[in-house]
Amino acid sequence: MKDLVLSESLATARTRLAEALRAAGRPATDARLLAVSKTKPAAMIREAWHLGQRDFGENYVQEALDKQAELADLHDIVWHFIGPLQSNKTRAVAEHFAWVHSVDRDRIARRLNDQRPEGLEPLNVCLQVNISGEPSKSGVTLDELPALAESVLAMPALRLRGLMAIPAPAEEIEAQREPFARLRRALEALRVRFPEAPLDTLSMGMTADLEAAVLEGATLVRLGTAIFGERTARQ
Repeated sequence: MKDLVLSESLATARTRLAEALRAAGRPATDARLLAVSKTKPAAMIREAWHLGQRDFGENYVQEALDKQAELADLHDIVWHFIGPLQSNKTRAVAEHFAWVHSVDRDRIARRLNDQRPEGLEPLNVCLQVNISGEPSKSGVTLDELPALAESVLAMPALRLRGLMAIPAPAEEIEAQREPFARLRRALEALRVRFPEAPLDTLSMGMTADLEAAVLEGATLVRLGTAIFGERTARQ
């Protein structure tokens, strides 16, 4: 995206989401944009915040902490950790984020629970599902999902909100919809199994497959390139 004007790209992304929701017959408030700001400078996040964006997704813990320190005056900004989470990074995530989308192991969940400061609200959690069964992707299998969900629901410093997935790429919208539909059905099954849980979130869909994700019930759509332009290389 050459000569990017953030106000224009963010407006375009919002329009695209609104049109996708309308095409799916869903209310305009049913899904919101998660602006994936990894590798982007704090100044761009501040500009997006001034344009009304509040939810931002980061993949790299130290990079995110540096930005959070620089943007500490933006008190209503909501930070989501969306990258693979290693054991040695859980304390920083537990202390500095409102959401984690990439919990796929009981050990990681327990560390987040134990390390969440008492004065903070419970950490909102999405369980990452390897919905396409790719060996290179993180995530629990659908068979493993109920046991992990049950374990997380028993952790008082965590609030299980839903599921996240990054399906294998596909060109046609019907092929894109199929794994999203599996994730939606998995969440519906968890709602039946755990009726008291606040399972209201499907974190799915990115720049290339937003429309397919919205058709299958996405509530958080993770857009990076569409908002901030091409990703820059990390130093």
